[in-house]
Amino acid sequence: MTIQLDRRLEVVFVNESAEIVWGLTPRQRLERALTRAAVAGDMPDSPGLVFRADAIFDEALVKALLQQPGKVLTNNDGQPMAGHADDPSLLPGMTAAIKAGDQRLLPPGFTIVDAAGLASNYNKALRRKGAPYLYEIGKLPTAEIERRMYMESYKGVTDVVTKHVWPVPALYVTRFCARFGISPNMVTLVSFICVLLATWWFAIGAFGAGLIAAWAMCFLDTVDGKLARCTLTSSKWGNVFDHGTDLVHPPFWYWAWYEGLGGAATVAPWTFWVIIAGYLLGRGQEGLFIWRFGIEMHIWRPLDSAFRQITARRNPNLLILSAAVILGAPDIGFEIVAWWTILSFIFHCVRIGQAFIARARGLRLQSWLTEAS
Repeated sequence: MTIQLDRRLEVVFVNESAEIVWGLTPRQRLERALTRAAVAGDMPDSPGLVFRADAIFDEALVKALLQQPGKVLTNNDGQPMAGHADDPSLLPGMTAAIKAGDQRLLPPGFTIVDAAGLASNYNKALRRKGAPYLYEIGKLPTAEIERRMYMESYKGVTDVVTKHVWPVPALYVTRFCARFGISPNMVTLVSFICVLLATWWFAIGAFGAGLIAAWAMCFLDTVDGKLARCTLTSSKWGNVFDHGTDLVHPPFWYWAWYEGLGGAATVAPWTFWVIIAGYLLGRGQEGLFIWRFGIEMHIWRPLDSAFRQITARRNPNLLILSAAVILGAPDIGFEIVAWWTILSFIFHCVRIGQAFIARARGLRLQSWLTEAS
């Protein structure tokens, strides 16, 4: 079966499977990836593409193949799985070869590549390293394919809770949402409601209830992103809503916690102002690093990625505050967060200074994740 995109590009699907993976058949997933590429303006003006529709392609592979006419993508066994013909006379032969899974049937002139050779092994958006995935229906159980896709949608550099605590429970909730048609924006909306509840409960001193709402928000913040990536349903509005909420709410939580403790009558005001200033300056440090060096601060060297797990950001700070509430000392927890904010800020200042020194010595800064293994 074929489809036309923008009347310029013919797309042929062969060996279609009706298996549902993250709420979509393989063909539906490919069509969604191609549509997203068309919206982004990535559609080439060339004869056509062919995809095996009994396989799950990483979106990065679809985008890369669109931009590389004359390439045929193979699996680990050397069987052709997809291809991009730059000459209309080659399209029937390429289609037959991909349908039969036989590289020998390909017309001459194609360049054969595997997943690692077609697309970059570094995912900049997810700050992770690894070849794009290509899973064939029937070679792995569907549940295992979904699990692997989910793990591949995880950011490689993040905080300790997101990296080590959320993956398993968030997988089951993400599956539930995909199965019942719950969109990422719906999850983000519930997450936003949790932000408001946590702020209110913190402000009235109900720290236990506030922490439950806060952790629920943090958990759902993981689910909405994974759901969007696994089902290819991310949108500009969803990104603004999700990332805007993430960016804005932490200072309000810190203010509410301070008020819930009784304000200046109970807690030294410097702790509040240090935490707020540290949050804003920390964001400024990240922006400065990107501006001056072209990469994110937390992915420069392994040390930076490791420290990102515990640096004074929302989730590590919530861990400190949660432990303090359990021990009956929310005020001491707030002060510890203030001191940890200072130490984290100093650490990043030192690393930024070292980056400037490295560049002054003629070194080009690049992420360790982009270096060859």
